[in-house]
Amino acid sequence: MLLNNLKINIYRTIILCVLYGSETWSLTLREECRLRVFENRVLKRIFGPKRDEVTGERRKLHNEELNDLYSSPNIVRVIKSRRMRSARHVERMGERRGVYSVLVGKPEEESQLGRPRRRWDLQKVGCGGMDWIELTQDRERWRTLAKTLTL
Repeated sequence: MLLNNLKINIYRTIILCVLYGSETWSLTLREECRLRVFENRVLKRIFGPKRDEVTGERRKLHNEELNDLYSSPNIVRVIKSRRMRSARHVERMGERRGVYSVLVGKPEEESQLGRPRRRWDLQKVGCGGMDWIELTQDRERWRTLAKTLTL
């Protein structure tokens, strides 16, 4: 068990390094699935096989069992939560900063070919109809909204 805790701590540290800059990522559904598959593979290696109570044979852990054993939120939820925190910081910077105009403004260049990337939508997380800029002014509501993404 101690070895598993050490492996989990190493995994979390590596993920923190890999997710540097994830505040600006806009993931496709395929990329989200790949991230989840990667995380499940790593967790299966960390926790190893489990002995089946009925047959006594060793088997791989199912994804639901991995979620129960690994108490932290999955990698996609962490990325979404970081995006929410970053949006609040950018909004508080003000309109004079270039980052703000990039986040709020519309690009003037032509769109790329192919399926468009999925954008994060605040209506999906429970603030339908509210302007996200107004919502960032209320620090407590914004924090609870960001925390709901990680649960």
